[in-house]
Amino acid sequence: MKRRVPLGVWLGLPLITLGIYSLVWYYKVNKEIAEFDSRRHVSPVGALLAITIGGFVIIPPFVSVFNTGKRIADAQRAAGLTPTCSAGIGLLLMFVLGLYPLYYQIELNKIVDHYNQATPGTQVPLAY
Repeated sequence: MKRRVPLGVWLGLPLITLGIYSLVWYYKVNKEIAEFDSRRHVSPVGALLAITIGGFVIIPPFVSVFNTGKRIADAQRAAGLTPTCSAGIGLLLMFVLGLYPLYYQIELNKIVDHYNQATPGTQVPLAY
């Protein structure tokens, strides 16, 4: 996984790119989680489609953001950390200024820090 600046993920880069970076970030985060623990099936394209095209059906974006929060908690557990990421809080923050990327990136950075910022793509030992 890659360590990112949470404020940049939530506000800086999305403003500069007119929101495109938010979609790129969401895809990359789900892809990194899939690569981190191959025992879990994660479809980054499916997650991205749910928050974009799925918005026309209303429910899929909420389910996708909730599931991404659960995946982050599972990744924390797999890293040997106590899971602190709450999918419910992430979903709630989706309605509060769209703060869920800020929250989720802070939680993902805990995993990166646990492995002393190992180079992305490096195989790391999992706890379970």
